[in-house]
Parts: sequence; C-alpha cells; structure tokens
Amino acid sequence: MTELVIPPALVLLSGALLIAITRGLLRNSVLLLAPLITLWAVWQIGDGVEVVGSFLGYEIQPVEGSAVRRLFATVFTLMALIGGLFAFRQARTAELAAAFAYAAGAVGVAFAGDLITMFLYWELMAIFSTVLVWCGGTPQARAAGIRYAIIHLLGGVILKVGIEGIVVHTGSVEIQPMLATNFDTWMVLIGILINTAAPPLSAWLADAYPASSPTGSVFLSAFTTKSAVLALILLFPGEGVLIWVGLYMIFYGIIYALLENDARRILAYSVVNQVGFMVCAVGIGTEMALNGAAAHAFAHIFYKALLFMSAGVVIYRTGKSRCSDLGGLFRTMPITTVCGIIGALAISSFPFTSGFTTKTLISVAAEHEGLVFVYFALMAASAGVFLHAGIKFPWFVFFQKDSGMRPKDAPWNMAAAMIICAAVCIGIGVFPEPFWALLPYPVDYVAYTPSKVLFYLQLLLFSGLAFFLLLPLMKRTLTISLDTDWLWRVAGLRVANACLKGFERLGVLVAGLKASLYDNAPRLTAVLNSTGALGRTWQIGTTALWIVVLLTLYVALYFL
Repeated sequence: MTELVIPPALVLLSGALLIAITRGLLRNSVLLLAPLITLWAVWQIGDGVEVVGSFLGYEIQPVEGSAVRRLFATVFTLMALIGGLFAFRQARTAELAAAFAYAAGAVGVAFAGDLITMFLYWELMAIFSTVLVWCGGTPQARAAGIRYAIIHLLGGVILKVGIEGIVVHTGSVEIQPMLATNFDTWMVLIGILINTAAPPLSAWLADAYPASSPTGSVFLSAFTTKSAVLALILLFPGEGVLIWVGLYMIFYGIIYALLENDARRILAYSVVNQVGFMVCAVGIGTEMALNGAAAHAFAHIFYKALLFMSAGVVIYRTGKSRCSDLGGLFRTMPITTVCGIIGALAISSFPFTSGFTTKTLISVAAEHEGLVFVYFALMAASAGVFLHAGIKFPWFVFFQKDSGMRPKDAPWNMAAAMIICAAVCIGIGVFPEPFWALLPYPVDYVAYTPSKVLFYLQLLLFSGLAFFLLLPLMKRTLTISLDTDWLWRVAGLRVANACLKGFERLGVLVAGLKASLYDNAPRLTAVLNSTGALGRTWQIGTTALWIVVLLTLYVALYFL
C-alpha cells in the first residue's frame, strides 16, 4: 500500500463537483482537465491492493489494480473526456456534472477491491445515470427516468442481498472469482445481469437511453453495461449459464433492433446485442475469451459512442429521430455520415475496424473450446448485426429517400469528438498489437489471416445483399415494438387500476353497511336492552332448550 495513491474515482468526482459550481471558460477547462488528471491517476495504480480502509468492522480495499481494471478505468475516463468534448457547448451544466459523477462511479467500480466498495459506486452510478436521463427535459424523459430508477434500485437491492449473504456465510467481502452455486451467489449474479440489460429486465435500456438528450445518450451508452461486464469478469469467469444468457441477449437485441423505427432505439437494442457477446465470452471463461470480453468492451464503448454521437447530431440538427422521417442527410452532413458509417462498420466486425479484431477473439475462443453451436451462433449473429446496425441505421438515417431536410453538419466540438472515436475504431482495427498489450492475459492470436478476412467479407456482403433484396420488408412504419416492459407499463397499470376500482367499490359497500347499521341502531338497542328478546331474564326451561338446540347443531356440523 502506498500512501500517495490518489483514488482515480475521487478525482473525477471532484471534477463533477467543480463543473456544477463553475461557469464559462473555467467550467470548460475542468471538463478537459479532470479526465486527463484522472487518466494519470489510473496509470499510477499498480497491480494489487493500493488502498486499505475499514467500514463497519470489515477491511475494505477501495483501490485494487490489475491489467483488466486499468483497461476498463482507462476507457471510462477517455469517454468522460470525449463525451465532455462532444457535449460541452450543447449540454446544460447539471447534465455535464451528472455525467462526470456517473463516470466516476464506473471508475470506482473498476478499481473496487471489495464488494462493499463496489456496491457503493454501483449505486452512485444508478443515481447519476437517472439524473442524466431526467436531463432529457421532456415528460417522456421524466417518466423513463422513474422507470429506470426503479429497475436499477431493484437490481441494487438484489445485489445487496447477495453481498450480505456472502458476508454472513464466508466473513469475507473480497472480490474474487465464484460460481453461482447457492442463493447468495445467484443474487449477486442476477443483480449484475440486470445492469448488463439481460432479458427479461432489459427493456430499461431501450426505454431510457433514447429518452435522454442527444448528448446524454452518449454517456449512458458507455458506463453501466460495461462496468457490469467487468464485474462479471472479476466475479463469475467461466460461469456456464452466462454463455446461454449471452446468446439470448445477442439474438434478442438483433430482432428488436430490426423491428425499430427510432434511430436511437435501434442503437439501444444493439447495445444489448453487443453486451451479449461479452457476457457469452465471460461464460466461456478461458484466457482468450476473457481477453475477448475485455477487448470487445473497450472497442464497443468507442464505436457505440460514435453511433450515438452521429444519431445525436442528427437529432440536434433536425429534431427528428424516427427513420421514417429521415433520409438524404448525407448531402449536407458529410462528416456525420462518414463517422456514422465507420461506427456501423466497426460494430459489424468489418475487417480493419476495431470490432473485427475484438469480436473474432470471442468466436475463436469458442472454437478452441469445442463449442460448435456457440461458434456458429456467433457467426450468424455477426450477420444479424450488419443488418440492423451496419446497414439499416446509416441507410435509413442518411441515404434512403430524400426527406427534403438540409441541416447543417455537426458543430466543431461534436465533429471533433466523432473524428477521435472514428480514429480509435480504425486504429485498433489496423494496428491491434499495441492494444493487445493492454489486455489482462498474453495474446497468442493473429487477427488477420486470408481465410478469416475472406470468411467475414463473404458473411457481411451476403448479409448486405439480403438487406437490399428485402428492403421493402425493412422499411419501418409508425409502429411500437412491445417489449417485456409491457408487463409493468401496461398490464401492471391495468391491474393497479382494477385494484383501485375494487377498493373503491369495497369502500362504498362498507359505507353502506355502516349507514344501514346506524339506521337500525334503535331496533338493535330494543332487542338488547333489559326488556328486549335477548336482554330479559329467561326461564330455566327455555335456557335449557336453547342449549340443547345449539349443542345438536354443533355436533351435526362437527361430523359433517
């Protein structure tokens, strides 16, 4: 332990506080300097526990370093920097401060060496990401933020129950690999999977991200799901159930993205799809697979941010997000169009983009483990990704029938942020070896071989051919895709309203009975007073007769 170690999360959190209380040039300087100082602090963290403390009688480790932790903390910090550059001229101060606090929570999770610290930063992310959704400033954003908060607080409660069970039964709060073999570990796993947007509680992502502002969705795409992937890497490597959860996420995301009309909802469902690749890789659990999960998370943050940036610029300039309202924008938005295409190619694993060099690590890991079905499912999914994100998104937004709109291209700060992300997507794709050095395990893998490049080109080109042959079926209309959130947004509301009406009727019935009793009170008093039928003194014979009758009825009912 080194006394001079500065927790990187606290640096970024301090930056968020300064952003909230400063204005103008000073605020903009903090937006750029805070992530740079945090990045320096990240790379001052060595391997092993760097900071130790005490909380409620337990030894906690707020800062623990390793290669995979530094990799995730690095990309989280870079996204705070690039996202700040993208947003600083358009976003409100509250949104920028919330975004940096949100990023600080993700960096804190990356370096958390114990379950208590991880949980505290986990909830910090939930709080400020909810604020970020609310900063969308519309009634839809406020409602989506409430639903988002409910789901994440539910996930936090489940995670906390699991952590408390582990602490009670093992006496340890240390983060270490485990398997879901009992109630405690299952609760931890479920709590983490909620943050990965694993079905059936995945609709929160497609509900909340498109409701945020054009700049807020860029930050939202980067932190929650990927910090959950890191938690899975640290806690559940090799947990077999994750393979099937990941595959389900992959195809679930593809199907719903193909059905969507809203540009940002397409990208939101593709987040679920891409995180499914990472979850599947964690389930495989080999060194190559874990390298693939970490590498793909890193690459995904950049190309997904690039896609959300291009969609955000379109919404910022046109005020429209539905594919059926867009088209022909390439004429006046060339920078946004080119950057959007680069992001689309990267997410589709096109050769010489980052997605190719990272996603193929996962498929090769499945092949090496003899998981034939998983391998072919991942290949089929790559074709599906090209359909919904590689072609559908840029085609309907930038190239389909001319919408008649001639908006300006991105402002300089938005364009600069997109160009940086596009450069990273191409740089990792063309020169993957320097990137391999950052991964948690040694990489013995050649990304580019003639057979592999040819295979992926054939796969993607035939997928593209299928898209244009089926183009009439791909055109979107003003429809709404029903997801599992229908159960609580529609069915749950109807059940609640029915219950309220039932209680109202019950209240009316009780009030009627009360009024009837009040009206008949004199009669009851007459029966019960000293001269009434039940109040006066009876003769012994009459009393004995009533006792016999009641005893006979009791015996008859008993034997029935």
